[in-house]
Amino acid sequence: MENRPVLGLIEEIEVLGKDTQETVIARIDSGATASSIDIKLADKLELGPVTRTKIVKSASGTKKRPIMKAIVKIGDQEIEEEFTLADRSHMTYPVLIGQNILKKGNFMIDPNKGEEQ
Repeated sequence: MENRPVLGLIEEIEVLGKDTQETVIARIDSGATASSIDIKLADKLELGPVTRTKIVKSASGTKKRPIMKAIVKIGDQEIEEEFTLADRSHMTYPVLIGQNILKKGNFMIDPNKGEEQ
């Protein structure tokens, strides 16, 4: 257990695109089943293709969202996983990291990490 990477509630991550990458601040949300990425960021990085759709329940209601795979780098781990596409322009963070990535990366969450910032 002590060798598991520890994340705070927000983390700087890299989203790896087709020919480029972008560093963003992501929200770490252990209550979210799936991870989500802003549709404009996905378009800018030429991510895709959309592989399927899924009905997603969120604070803004239940919606059918497209799903695509993307690669993110969190710490020293590169993880390829599914993301729902959403308009996150009105949200603070363009990427939400949910349980699917947290489990795959075997991460632990410390809500106090980064509080000193």
